[in-house]
Formats: sequence, C-alpha cells, structure tokens
Amino acid sequence: MTEVTKRAWATINRNALKKNLAQVRIHCPDSKIIPVIKSNAYGHGVAEVAAVFSEAGSPASMLAVATLAEALQLSALDTGLPVLLLGGFINEEEMSLCLERGIEPVLHSGFQVQLLLDKLGQTLSGQKHRLWLKLNTGMNRLGMSDGELQQAWQQLHGIPGIELVLMSHLAWADAPEQQSARDFTESQLQRFGQCRQALVDALQAPVPGSFAASAGILVQPASHHDYVRPGIMLYGSSPLNEQTGEELGLQPVMTLSARLMAINEVAAGESIGYGATYTCKEPTRVGVVSIGYGDGYPRAASNGTPVLVKTAGGALRTRLVGRVSMDMITIDLTGIDGANINDEVVLWGEGLCADEVARCAGTIAYELFCQVTPRVQRFHV
Repeated sequence: MTEVTKRAWATINRNALKKNLAQVRIHCPDSKIIPVIKSNAYGHGVAEVAAVFSEAGSPASMLAVATLAEALQLSALDTGLPVLLLGGFINEEEMSLCLERGIEPVLHSGFQVQLLLDKLGQTLSGQKHRLWLKLNTGMNRLGMSDGELQQAWQQLHGIPGIELVLMSHLAWADAPEQQSARDFTESQLQRFGQCRQALVDALQAPVPGSFAASAGILVQPASHHDYVRPGIMLYGSSPLNEQTGEELGLQPVMTLSARLMAINEVAAGESIGYGATYTCKEPTRVGVVSIGYGDGYPRAASNGTPVLVKTAGGALRTRLVGRVSMDMITIDLTGIDGANINDEVVLWGEGLCADEVARCAGTIAYELFCQVTPRVQRFHV
C-alpha cells in the first residue's frame, strides 16, 4: 500500500525534554521535582513524556496532572512514580478512587477535608496516604484561607499513615520586571511563610512545602521549598512575559511542521485569503502551506507571523501573509527562489521559538502546544 505523505506533523524531541528537566535541577538542587504533564503533557503525548521522566536516573520524583481521568490514565501506565492530582476530588466516589489507586489529591476546600475525615475515620486509618493542602495566598482560584487550612491540618495531622504537604500557587511571577508583580509575589510568599511557620510552631514538627511552578523556579528561589512543579519550561517555552525559552537556555521539544503544497505569483494590488486581510504592495511569490486552524495552528496569527522554510540551501525565515484557513496558511516566498513544492515549513520549534509565534497570535505557547489537534501526526525521536 502506498504510504500517505506527511501533511502536518509534530516532532517531539526526548533529549530536549531531558535537558530542560536538567535545567530544573540546576535551579533547584535541593528540591524534589514534580513534572506537570496535564493536558496530554501540554500536547506532547502523556505516555511518551511520562516514560521519559520515569527513566532510571531521572530527577523526577512524582508526576502531576489536573483531572482524575488524567490521573487514572497515568496510574494505568505504571511508571513507578506517584501521581499528584492538582484539581483534587469533587465527591466521595472520586475520593475513593484516589485512595484506592494511590493517587495523591490536593485538598483545596473544606468539603474535601470533611469527606476524608469521614472516610479515614471509618476504614482507612493506618494506611499510608500523602495529602496536599492548598493555601490561597492571593490567586483566589483554589485554596483554603489561612484559618481553614490551619484547622484542616490539625484535624488530619497525627492520623496514622497520613503525610501532609502545604502547597500554594504563584499568580503573577511571570512579570518580574514589574514592581507591582514583584510586590504581589512577595505578599504571596509572606502569606505562605507565615502559615507554614504557624503550623511548625503549633505542631513542633517540620512542614514540607511546595510553591514554585516554572516561573518561580526560574526567578523566585524563595519559593522553591521541598517540592517544585515545573510545567511549560519542560517543553522549552518561557513562563516569563519578557523572555523566550530560547533566551532562558531552554530547548524546544515540539517542532510543528507542514509542507509547501503550492506556489503562486500574485500581482501587486491583489489580496490574499479570506477577508482580504493582506494586499500585495508589489508582485509577490506566495506559498501555500498544508496546515491551518483545523490542525491547531492559531487562526489569530497575524500577518507577519514568522515561519521557517527548509530549502535545499538551508532554513530561511519568512512570514505569514493572509488569514489562517482551516487547512492552509499562505506565506511570503519573495526572494526565496530555492523554495519548492513539498519543502518542509516549520511553524514553531527547532530554529523558531514558539514564544515568538505565540506573541504574534496574541496568546502564549501553552495554548499553542495544547491546541495541536489529533490530525497532526506526532513522532517521538
């Protein structure tokens, strides 16, 4: 049977993934590392990414996901690493699944604590379970107030087999260049520190903590504590507004590619694509590329968004012209005489930082990665 030519594909570089994880260890030499692999490992393939992080010698000590379905999927992969459920459970059935499968839930609300106390008091006292109690330090999304958390900790502490970890989440660590963001982060750090110290004083025992995700890992050493939870930096992109992953020394893990499927000569004054959003000021050589928003390439990508065309003479940078369609984009090939039908076009990845593309689309690399659709073939190399 004749093989179908790859139309749009993503190449996932395992070595880049390992090197980015090694960067976390450099920044946090004394913390345990919990890679976050929610949303199909940010679109990179959860089974394959989990396998990389669970290899012998990997510094990963756990893996984290957002939903119970993700946690159960990860648990079934039998990686040998504990699973942290960032979203926690929502009812007794989900709680029971967590306890039965050894999934470690985040407790962010009083109703979860009460469900656990009822269950632990009935049947589970003496079994080993690690629970993560989340403090709301200012993000006002998930998390207990200081008083609620202190009470919950006192209720759960001392139950045989129960281990507790205090955690929170930074809300504005991505803009360290802004004084207001620095002040907000400092307030969060102080709230966390005060709660933790109050627990230590009350219990006369150590209280392990977890605060930092990617931004905190890179720019807030005071947030590192016992466990760190890297996410986007593992995949080679930046959590910081003013720096790209490339500038931070991270390596792109996903390279999204497609092919030149047509080359047209368009006269000056003619427009390109839906809505005539781009009009040629001069005779323009236009390439049609086999990818669109149906593949996850952002429809919001503006005229001028960079792409790379890999010609026989090397990879050459050019730009998007015209609106993104469901199955195609159009790019400016003027001056790129060596471009031919079937040449590879890189949309982001090796040689073209996804953070730069995201800015042109008014979004962030997180979304670019997560919205790549199943129509795009993925190759792990």
